[in-house]
Amino acid sequence: QVQLVESGGGLVQAGDSLRLSCAASTRTFTGLNMGWFRQAPGKERELVARISVGGGNTYYVDSVKGRFTISRDNAKNTVYLQMNSLKPEDTAVYYCAATTAWSLYRFDYAYWGQGTQVTVSS
Repeated sequence: QVQLVESGGGLVQAGDSLRLSCAASTRTFTGLNMGWFRQAPGKERELVARISVGGGNTYYVDSVKGRFTISRDNAKNTVYLQMNSLKPEDTAVYYCAATTAWSLYRFDYAYWGQGTQVTVSS
């Protein structure tokens, strides 16, 4: 079983930065591809970024490229999402998720955190 706990969300102004963290309680963290998803009110949950087991491969949705950076520390069983130059349209609940697959699709992610709210005011 994999448990994921996100932290680091909050209320910020446009242009500010936040760093989200996701701590995983599992002995198999190094075998998991990790993703950050977000869901805004009335919208579907979307993949924002993902990172491979070793951290060598990453993916970003076009809307966050150049602003967000995903990283992981396998020694700490933690994945991060550094968010810079935040915009009001980044407002959403952000979820950490884990999968053994290398996938863009949320249904391939078997493990999910509880989510953390990010609100960006204009």
